[in-house]
Amino acid sequence: VQLQASGGGLVQPGGSLRLSCTASRANFRIDIMGWYRQAPGKQRELVAGGTHGGRTNYADSVKGRFTISRDNAKNTVSMQMDNLKPEDTAVYYCYIGEHLSDDDGEYVMDYWGKGTQVTVSS
Repeated sequence: VQLQASGGGLVQPGGSLRLSCTASRANFRIDIMGWYRQAPGKQRELVAGGTHGGRTNYADSVKGRFTISRDNAKNTVSMQMDNLKPEDTAVYYCYIGEHLSDDDGEYVMDYWGKGTQVTVSS
């Protein structure tokens, strides 16, 4: 399964962007979803996450500004980013986890999209 991310770009402070991430396999079960970001010289951090049961969590720095969502019919995870700030500038990565099981038990298969650049600058 490949994840195709899109929606990054250059935006002025206060502007909005919507990132999307689509899985290549039809009827793909999105058990865990997330968006991470990595700014130059910094470690990758979780920006927003969610579970199949509907729980979501956000980094304190983006609460109230970013919203993660899913569209199961389109195998897509999205993140709406509003009121963007220069400190939001980073490469953003989507993540999907799929719960699977085999003879050894249950496990999570991790899928990562290629990063998409978000630059917030005037």
